[in-house]
Amino acid sequence: MSIEAINEQLLRAIGVGVALIALDTYAVRYRNDTFNEWFGENEGASTVPDFFPSLDLDELKTAIESGGKLTTETSFKLRRRKMTVALEFNRADDASENIAVLVCQNITRIKELESMIDSYSMMVERNTHEIKREKEQVEKLLLNMMPRAAYEEYKTFGVVSPRLFGPVSVLALDFTDFDALLSENEPGVVVSELNDIYSAFDRIGAQFGCQRIRTNGDSYVAVSGVPDPNEGHAKAVASSAVRFLRYLERRNATHPIQWNARIGVAAGSVIGSVVGAQNYIYDVFGPTVSAALKSRSAAQPMTLATNQDFARQVSDKFLASAVTGDTKPFENGFALIEEIADQDRKG
Repeated sequence: MSIEAINEQLLRAIGVGVALIALDTYAVRYRNDTFNEWFGENEGASTVPDFFPSLDLDELKTAIESGGKLTTETSFKLRRRKMTVALEFNRADDASENIAVLVCQNITRIKELESMIDSYSMMVERNTHEIKREKEQVEKLLLNMMPRAAYEEYKTFGVVSPRLFGPVSVLALDFTDFDALLSENEPGVVVSELNDIYSAFDRIGAQFGCQRIRTNGDSYVAVSGVPDPNEGHAKAVASSAVRFLRYLERRNATHPIQWNARIGVAAGSVIGSVVGAQNYIYDVFGPTVSAALKSRSAAQPMTLATNQDFARQVSDKFLASAVTGDTKPFENGFALIEEIADQDRKG
């Protein structure tokens, strides 16, 4: 067997498609078995445009003349399976003939892997986005349950150590005749109204450095000075309480359901911590919270009550009076009533 015959047999046996192209006419002068297997279904094809209709001949000519090489890709179906083949045209090193060698390599698997990688990347990106969104939702939920400083401590260490905060001020609010209001209205309506009211309270409190700690039905508790110290904690709580009542008065004037609140405030120290092993809740407790709750019990509907100590702390801005008659808010301040125990001693 001659060298030429051996070379031809090798060309026919290799797993890449090989063809010789006449550059003046783009006729395919030779093609091996692999080329025929891939492109032989195109009966009567004899030129490059016949085999590759989408190939830009001007681009091929320019590339061959300038650099002697052109690389491109083509896709087609072979026995109902999509194939992608890389085409590489190289000018032959033969001065006597103007021909190019076309080498065709099956890159279908590479393209499939690239597609899989792209799909995986998109899935990872989508999952990362979903994880980020869920993380933001969890963070938002936890920030609604505890102050940011407590959340940051919990996120870093997994626990929130109990801390003594002081001096601080506590605001305790509830609504009178709440049970009757529940029985007279649909549950969904009541919950919607409470959401609106508590959201308004949160916005008002934030203006003065007062933060909600918890709600429990018709009960709303907020503090100033936790966790960040606030020298004006008493005035912050008092100012928030006054505007809570003003907000309710304006709201009641235009809404069919009447919400009448009573508020108690007190100043001192509190213990703050996350309570619960699974169902987390941040809470404050101690004598100051008890004093605020006791003052609230002394308040009449749509009034604010406190003890003498708190009244003295805000006496430069708010008017204090004893529990006598109807002590509704009024211009330039509001009535701060004494604790029930003090009133009993005076009586």
